[in-house]
Parts: sequence; structure tokens; C-alpha cells
Amino acid sequence: MTDYNQYLRLDKFPLIWCPGCGDGIVLKAILRAIDRIGLSRDEICMVSGIGCSSRTPGYVDVNTLHTTHGRAITFATGVKMTRPDLTVIVVTGDGDATAIGGNHFIHAARRNIDITVLLYNNWIYGMTGGQVSPSTPAGKRASTAPFGSFEPNFDIVALAAGAGASFVARETVAKPLVLDKLIERAIRKKGFSLVEVMTPCPTTYGRRNKPADPVEMVLDLKERSVAKGRAEELPEDERENAIPTGIFVDLNKPEYTEQYAALVKRLGGPVPAGRA
Repeated sequence: MTDYNQYLRLDKFPLIWCPGCGDGIVLKAILRAIDRIGLSRDEICMVSGIGCSSRTPGYVDVNTLHTTHGRAITFATGVKMTRPDLTVIVVTGDGDATAIGGNHFIHAARRNIDITVLLYNNWIYGMTGGQVSPSTPAGKRASTAPFGSFEPNFDIVALAAGAGASFVARETVAKPLVLDKLIERAIRKKGFSLVEVMTPCPTTYGRRNKPADPVEMVLDLKERSVAKGRAEELPEDERENAIPTGIFVDLNKPEYTEQYAALVKRLGGPVPAGRA
């Protein structure tokens, strides 16, 4: 059984998240995955941007960076380029990663740099005022769409796959023991890995769109989640409301920092740390 306390900054407790928020479930899943892999705290760098999800590294006693809005992946890229020996984990949200950070997201996936992105998707900007995010479903309300958004939303899994990620998966907080195994696989995978985690936001999303009850929101995620293979067989009207889960991409491809180190070595330059 995981001793969570060994990885936590207990002096930072209690958690900032609202009652019923799923972010704490994701935090525990991350710690279980790290513990199973056997990583020491010094071997990890956890990076975040701005948003509810991005408060996660503040509670984890590893090397951490809490950075600017939308730039977590750029900071993580810098860390991985200078310290390729570190396991670099990005914790981000749907707004942070795919709106202001959208270009960084797709180009990091295209380069296939060895970082793991854990993207908490609650369909809204939870911390900054409940605005529409790129993942807000059409018809759903937000502070910037009081009558419902008419914009189509991103399929973040398809976006990462199309951009060239090595590993892409999705799960909900309703299945935390499945989630931690996907996170473990993502961390172990060489190359750009994404795990999209569907998580409830009762405060800014639920109150506007119902149900606002956290238990009902988690049960809704559980009922709507469908294994990837089954989701493809559903009738179109049912597929629209389903949340396909599982592993969507698992490829072995050249990794960016290794290619960079090989180029530097070929040109007679100094080999980057961790690549000797």
C-alpha cells in the first residue's frame, strides 16, 4: 500500500480545492503510480501552469515548478533538455493546455519529447471565473456563455494523437485504480505521453449545468465512460454523449532529447547531462 505522506508537503495542507472537486483523486493516483515505478523524489520534476489542476505540485514533495499561464509544457521542455535524466511530469488543465498553451501542447507532442502530461479536464476554467474553455461541450453554460456555448469543443485525445504523441489515454476519476495504471504506463513510456483525466467541477461547471452534486457528477462520469472499442460500435446518437476511455495511442518513436544528444555528439560537442 502506498505511503502517501512520504511524497506530500503536509505543511501545505489543507488542500485548496473545493469540496467535491476530483483533483485530489488524481493527486492520489499520481502518487500511487510514482510509488509503483519506484522513483525517488529527487528523480522527479513536476511542472504546472495556472488553474485548479496546477496547484497539484504545491502539495508534492519533489522538484516542482509552478509557472505562468499556458507555459507549463515549455518550462518542462527546458527542464528535460537540460536534465534528460529526470522524469518530467506536467500537470495542467483543459484551458491551460489547449487554449493559451495550445501551440506548446501540439508542438511538444510533434517533437515527441519525453515528458508526461496529465491533463485534468473539467470542461471549464474552474479557478479563473468559470469561462468557456476549448473543451466546454456545445450548449453548456459558462460565465462567458450564459445562454450556452455554440462553439465546437476539442477532442483532446484526438488532438494529441494527430500531433504525434507516443502515448495517449483517457480515464475518469470514477475509476481511480484504472487511472493510476494509465498514469504509470504514461510515465514509463519514452516520448510525449498524455493522460486526459475527466474530473468534476461542482462549483463553476456543475452549478451552471447541473447536476451540481459532486456524487452525481462522478456517477455521471462513470455511466458515460465507455471502453474505446465499445464506443466505436455505439449508434451515433449514443456516441455523442459517451466518454471513450482507455489507450488510444501506444507507439515507439524516436525521442527528441536522445536525437539532440546524438547530434551534439556527432558534431563533437559536450554530451548533455544524463546522456554520457
